[in-house]
Amino acid sequence: MGVAELVTDDLVAAYSRDGAVCLRQAFGPEWIAKLAAGIECNIAEPSDRGRFWDRDADGRTTFYDSQSWLHIPEYRDFAFRSDMAEIAGRLMEVEAVNFFFDAVFVRSAGTQFRTPFHQDEPYWSVEGFDTCSAWMPLVPVERASTLEFVAGSHRWTQKFRQENFGALTGDDRDRVEFDDDVVPFPDIEGNRDDYEVLGWAMEPGDVVVFNARIVHGGSGNLAPDRELKVFNTQWLGDDVRVLFRPEGMDPDNSAVMTEVGLSSGDRIGTDLYPELWRREPANA
Repeated sequence: MGVAELVTDDLVAAYSRDGAVCLRQAFGPEWIAKLAAGIECNIAEPSDRGRFWDRDADGRTTFYDSQSWLHIPEYRDFAFRSDMAEIAGRLMEVEAVNFFFDAVFVRSAGTQFRTPFHQDEPYWSVEGFDTCSAWMPLVPVERASTLEFVAGSHRWTQKFRQENFGALTGDDRDRVEFDDDVVPFPDIEGNRDDYEVLGWAMEPGDVVVFNARIVHGGSGNLAPDRELKVFNTQWLGDDVRVLFRPEGMDPDNSAVMTEVGLSSGDRIGTDLYPELWRREPANA
């Protein structure tokens, strides 16, 4: 099935309305095997951004790394050769798509750490509505352990004080200090009946694509015999501009962006954030 058949008009409308959609069997077993091999290499040779979080008394952990496509060829192949860039572009209804970064999350079986509800884009070194993440588990995921989304929250105009993940993980590289005068983040978990919360049980090959401004959280509470391996990619569209945020960024790309000549207000680009898809012009 080609991307045009996979990304139907109904899915595009749902993505615009809800901010998150699940595409079933978007990627074949060859991609799953390749990315699984890449993750094993990544754990063995993490980048300087890699770390282990949430180590509990039983030794269970969450491994995280980002922008590892620079040294993991399997990740680079997926970004450059898979259909993901086109899927992102068609869902966002943009003219062109740039690759931003990859992120991997590997949770030990039985891990009981639920990621708090938050938005992604306020942490990033860019700003714009035309952003999306592709959350792609490489193992089966039960509904109780999946990522959850507050439908329509990507279009909320209120800015919130986001979670300081550095306080949760104990790693200063995750620290982003939002001003106290910003509106506190809504208590989604304590008032779930007030919101439409989306989530999907998933199989390898499925992918959830979501706007980086949507409120989301979860992907924890694993059964004793269930681990979680997720390969996540981030994609940027037409209205995105570089933004170095005074409250901090996670991941903080300001240093590498500056090295390649990017500064706040610039369009994203360069070999570090390559354009990987452009919509073909309509026939005259």
